[in-house]
Amino acid sequence: MCGIVGFTGKQNAAPILLEGLKKLEYRGYDSAGIAVCKDGVISVSKVSGRIANLCEKTENGANMPGHSGIGHTRWATHGAPTDINAHPHMSCDGRFSIVHNGIIENYLELREELTAKGYAFRSQTDTEVIVHLLEMYYDGDLKSAVMKTTSRLEGSYAIGVLCADCPGTIMAVREASPLILGIGVGENFFASDVTALVAYTRNAIYLDDGEFAELTPERITVYDCTGTVIQKPVSRITWSVEAAEKGGYEHFMLKEIMEQPRAVKSALAPRIQNDQIQLDDFSFTKEDLRGIKKIVVTACGSAYYAGCAGKYAIEKLCHIPVDVQLASELRYGEPQIDSGTLLIVLSQSGETADTIAAMKECQSLGARVLAIVNVVGSTIAKLVDNTLYTWAGPEIAVATTKGYTTQLSVLYLFAVYAAHTMELLSQQEYLRLIRELQSIPQKIQQTLDMNITLPQLAKKYNTGHSMFYIGRNTDYAAALEGALKMKEISYIHAEAYAAGELKHGTIALIDEGQSVIALCCNRHIAEKTMNNIVEVKARGAQVLALAVKGDRAVLAQADDVIYIPGLDPLFQSVAEIIPLQLLAYYAAKENGCDIDKPKNLEKSVTVE
Repeated sequence: MCGIVGFTGKQNAAPILLEGLKKLEYRGYDSAGIAVCKDGVISVSKVSGRIANLCEKTENGANMPGHSGIGHTRWATHGAPTDINAHPHMSCDGRFSIVHNGIIENYLELREELTAKGYAFRSQTDTEVIVHLLEMYYDGDLKSAVMKTTSRLEGSYAIGVLCADCPGTIMAVREASPLILGIGVGENFFASDVTALVAYTRNAIYLDDGEFAELTPERITVYDCTGTVIQKPVSRITWSVEAAEKGGYEHFMLKEIMEQPRAVKSALAPRIQNDQIQLDDFSFTKEDLRGIKKIVVTACGSAYYAGCAGKYAIEKLCHIPVDVQLASELRYGEPQIDSGTLLIVLSQSGETADTIAAMKECQSLGARVLAIVNVVGSTIAKLVDNTLYTWAGPEIAVATTKGYTTQLSVLYLFAVYAAHTMELLSQQEYLRLIRELQSIPQKIQQTLDMNITLPQLAKKYNTGHSMFYIGRNTDYAAALEGALKMKEISYIHAEAYAAGELKHGTIALIDEGQSVIALCCNRHIAEKTMNNIVEVKARGAQVLALAVKGDRAVLAQADDVIYIPGLDPLFQSVAEIIPLQLLAYYAAKENGCDIDKPKNLEKSVTVE
């Protein structure tokens, strides 16, 4: 599911809800809606398609007066993306309206029970059972009805509730789905992401699982699952409104690609002081690290590919075997995990459902966990003892760019830190690697500056067919993420292959005009990859090579070459991905794609 917002105050709610939903568009969605309460009557407006359609339908909120309301962007799970299935959903008596992120796993059982009691369902969604439960349990006590309703729900949910009998009051409930309360002056808010709040307030309360809140314009009251009032700390949101805007770029994705030197510097620089790596919120001692027999890295999507790239540095420097597994596979396997295992969890949002489930499974088997996430206060960060934040700032485009490079940079930082702590590096080598880490932001900037021909190359190699990405070792790891970027935003079929595997079947797919992107940056094995370039060119492929500046040999083999500055081979993947991100961006632009919001994708996958 995607995004929810809520507002209560003295202003008209609808325009604020619409603006909040716009800030959540990056999460991906297929329908949107708002509900507003005025004079004891709830009005609802919802549409399939873009928020722009909802703005037009409501005249930017002008035709929906009222000072409290809730809003939602939906990504369909139960039921097609239609107006009827869009949120908010209404009770039969019109007294309640709700929005919901997550999945209600026992909704079929509840639906049958409610139908038998005479409640009429209008939608195909799992969410609608919630609003009918509220109606069934309501006896004039809204708080009691919310508690009784949520006690019947199994699954994950962040719920916003509007009640016609309680003007100016909105309720918010969380269980395994992110929900944040925003504290204003004479007005209060809730949202699934801080990006919907920063235009109005910087003071926030992060709800934990099982907690719910009652919001009025004057106060926020938070309760635990028993209904007891609890005191929650107030956090300060440091992201600016401007950070969530395009800043003059045509797309958020391009802006975020260009932000990577700064983002990576933010991840690395504060942690390197006086030629020493200092990791915040990291409690592993030398003895702890020496006791690790195996490292398992788990994640989904681009975060998984960051783990694939980081594996080489950790194994080389720490002399510990590293197994990188997709969280969606790890959670259903029988992982060989015990107290001698360090689990490294990667997630931009910190809310990725499969990753959370895999992490909990490994924790139950005794693994210690290190989380690398971007969002402070996220579920993953709260569930572990050791968290390294990437400090990438908000990432709006659905396809990650700076999220990936900051995750990878933090993995490199961890590898060097752990190796030094375990006394596996000489002081000279330790200082050399620190200098290499400190140079990464500058090398990324140089990569951006060096490749002004990428728009033309993207057009040349966008032949309308598939693309092959090939490489070995660290080059292969970067190729995986490069191919994913091409698939995600340009809709061109692209696959990454270990170059040494071409002869084992894949080369059968090479024919005249086939576009091949060959990564030759790892100088220890670049010659081997150039042999593979010769093989595919002999079968008619056109080859775009990626190499380190100064490598002249590749010019004799490839049709075109793009360069990156020299960097230690262990860290080279973080620079290699930059031109591949741009290649995908310009190919998508050539194809007229919706670059920031690719079809069928969402930013934070908080359900299976």
